Amino acid sequence: MNTKIEDAKKAGGAKYKEKILSTIESYKKLSDKDKHCFHIYYGYGKGKTTCVMGLIMRALGAGLKVRLVQFDKGFEGVNEHYAELNTLRLLKGAGCDIEFHSTGCERMNEDGTFRFKSSEEDFKEAKRGLDIASDLLLNGNQDLLILDEAIAAVVYHLLKKEDIDELIELYNRDRKCELVMTGHKLWDGLEEKADLITEMRKVKHYFDKGIPIRTGIDF
Repeated sequence: MNTKIEDAKKAGGAKYKEKILSTIESYKKLSDKDKHCFHIYYGYGKGKTTCVMGLIMRALGAGLKVRLVQFDKGFEGVNEHYAELNTLRLLKGAGCDIEFHSTGCERMNEDGTFRFKSSEEDFKEAKRGLDIASDLLLNGNQDLLILDEAIAAVVYHLLKKEDIDELIELYNRDRKCELVMTGHKLWDGLEEKADLITEMRKVKHYFDKGIPIRTGIDF
């Protein structure tokens, strides 16, 4: 085929182009508040935090201000178990407008397994994350706010459904940024509150054939 690029631009997809142009024009008429959306990335498949880290890269690349609050992903202050945070520190040091707050207690055991039972300190840390998120929604200056594992914190009983509902209600009072939450499982009534939901569904995982989590790939 010898179709030139200018001819290719004019060919086909007329109805789809019309729909896109209509959407663009309608978006321009929205208030700044209504232009912002609430995302949920959930499921038992690998990739939820990986997804939001990619979103952070995109946002920072576009010059946006990013704030990240992680639930149940703390550490003892010596060994960083989430390598993506090392990258975020480098980006912050290079002048990118990003702030991140890791809450939670150490859950990785010395033998590579995880501690599943929650302690009093775990609940206090979850509350601290909730307070940080609330403050950012009320007083923060960000274009993108990510609450990583906020939904999972409910499923694992560190937070209550009402805690997340209150955050969403707070967000809806003044949608001054894009809001993102991640977790494993939705509950009744949560789906209707979001503007975008993507499910990470496990189809196949190498752990099932004996390959453990690996630095730089899984954490």
